[in-house]
Amino acid sequence: MAQATVAAQPTAHAGSDGFGTPGYRAYVLTALLIVYIFNFIDRTIVNILTEPIKLTFGLEDWQMGLLGGPAFAFLYTFLGIPIARAAERYNRVVIIAAAVAIWSLFTALCGFAASFLMLFLFRVGVSIGEAGCTPPAQSLIADYFKPSSRATAVSIYALGVPLGGMLASLFGGQLAGLDGAEFGAWINSIGLGGLFGDLDWSTVEGWRIAFVVVGLPGILLAFVVWRSITEPPRGYTDPAALQGLEKASFGEALKVLMKKPAYVHVVVGATIASFVGYGVAQFTTSFLIRTHGLTIQDASLLFGIILGLMAAIGVFGSGWLSDKLASRYPTALSWLPAVGMGLSVPLYAFGYLMDNLWLAMPALMAAATLHYAYLGPMYAVSGGVVDSRMRATAVAITLFVVNLIGYGLGPLLIGILSTVLKTMFLDGYGLALTLEACKPLIALAPEARAALSGGELQALEACTTSEAEGLQWSIVIFVCLYGWAALHYLLAGRTLQEDMVGRAG
Repeated sequence: MAQATVAAQPTAHAGSDGFGTPGYRAYVLTALLIVYIFNFIDRTIVNILTEPIKLTFGLEDWQMGLLGGPAFAFLYTFLGIPIARAAERYNRVVIIAAAVAIWSLFTALCGFAASFLMLFLFRVGVSIGEAGCTPPAQSLIADYFKPSSRATAVSIYALGVPLGGMLASLFGGQLAGLDGAEFGAWINSIGLGGLFGDLDWSTVEGWRIAFVVVGLPGILLAFVVWRSITEPPRGYTDPAALQGLEKASFGEALKVLMKKPAYVHVVVGATIASFVGYGVAQFTTSFLIRTHGLTIQDASLLFGIILGLMAAIGVFGSGWLSDKLASRYPTALSWLPAVGMGLSVPLYAFGYLMDNLWLAMPALMAAATLHYAYLGPMYAVSGGVVDSRMRATAVAITLFVVNLIGYGLGPLLIGILSTVLKTMFLDGYGLALTLEACKPLIALAPEARAALSGGELQALEACTTSEAEGLQWSIVIFVCLYGWAALHYLLAGRTLQEDMVGRAG
């Protein structure tokens, strides 16, 4: 109840560095970063587990795209705005803690799915929880940090995207490669076997273990957030003239945002970048497995540690550089991400088309660093063009558009494109093969494949090559769209200075 009392106090501190001591601000930002890391671990782990889930339920790429995109994006997108409106009026810390608990529980439940439909519904449950994370978190950050250091703060928070993806790869890939019997033996060795009764661990697939193991710790995190973060006075760092005003309606917030050209261009650019990024991320581990013959453990490590680390550098670097350059280059929030995404296009195309993995990786690493420069500025501009009365709503509207189109359509459309191209490549072999005929061949164990000869071996080669090339060219086509996103970030710079609130503070 102390949190509600703090939030109700008068706010006349716009000249300060932000709410709380520097040490406590650092703790709060670290806690919110950890929340966002868990958010993206639970959100993206399905990407890492694409191949084993496909084998379990006999799915195609378009179905995995459906699972990775619309299953998550629909309610996540549409609940974001009402939750943000609640965050403008009620305790933001409580909202975040409840959200973490809900999405963590549903992530764990994904490991118990008995069908594709059940897994789809559990993913919808994950999305319901995750809708309550970023809008209230961004609103908290704006009250804890003054405008002149806010781009750095939100970029640190945005590190949850690459770091969460990296940890999802690290843990998800390794857990997915586990033998159920070995994991059961380990559970028994630490004295927890009795909790699972007579469960036959040899029948438990690794991808199911992965969902449960990464989901359950979030429930503990929810409790820590609830008990350790203080709800700050709303609008604490806003200019004095904007403090104490009545809450803005949704229509008023939308009207203000539509009069900010910089905001509109950043949202369009971020939506295109999200469309590409979510789509490609859904299938990058699959690409490494199909094209370069890696195991799921090696593919997830390569994708997570190397590409995830470079992406994290890009996210943090863009926000930090924007704050450092702001006094000399006020439009740095615009042109830095534009340059990064523009340069990433040829690097990504080279990396995904190169046959030699070790020649491809430096190009992919550089491209990941450059293209992720859009993320921190997206949050900084979204929260910076309005005052505290509508800040959570502004972020929610951004996420509504970005996720409805980017997350909702990106994975689905790249999956459809991959399936279409795979069919075309398959027809080119002239073997009268179909996608259904390829499924049992691709699912064969290595020893069974080695026993094939003649027409069966030729059919297997056609199926595996078509599956790899269909996905490869889908990814190459998608990454070219980063150039379009870069153009919109560049256009945002024309009005960025006049559109930002309190930037001079």
